[in-house]
Amino acid sequence: MTKEATLVLIKPDGLAKSLTGNILTRLSEAKLEIAAAKCVRVPRELAEAHYADLKDKPFYPALIEYITGKYHGRKKVMAVVYVGEGAIKRVRELSGATNPEEADPTSIRGQYGRITTKGVYENVLHASADAEDAEREIKLWFEPSEIIFPLYRTKTIQVTDRKKVWA
Repeated sequence: MTKEATLVLIKPDGLAKSLTGNILTRLSEAKLEIAAAKCVRVPRELAEAHYADLKDKPFYPALIEYITGKYHGRKKVMAVVYVGEGAIKRVRELSGATNPEEADPTSIRGQYGRITTKGVYENVLHASADAEDAEREIKLWFEPSEIIFPLYRTKTIQVTDRKKVWA
């Protein structure tokens, strides 16, 4: 196994049901290092970029509403970057199948997920599918400075935008 990074999102239903601690405890079984973590308000643009590969699917509009918090009154997710040997495989095994009804009952999705009467998969978390997806997703959700050690190549640019700072 090789050392790799993966993105985990605890989705709005996971936050609304106060499952964050339970999910992080289960993920700790993978013996991976947390390289970054934060709560993120999910704007539509970020949701659309994250799920760009599913744009042509019939469930795409519901997926965007789900991740942006329209169903749960929680317009945020907890984003976490895990790093370690075989991180993607380990996290996906603990997460279980995307469809909660097909997930092993001992997996996170099998234990906490459900399918709503409208057919929305409330599967409480997202886990990167492969190394290519992980890199794309981590770069969407995190700035290089938010990750405690370098994961990918970076460059320095001059920024002149206004920024909020602590008073």
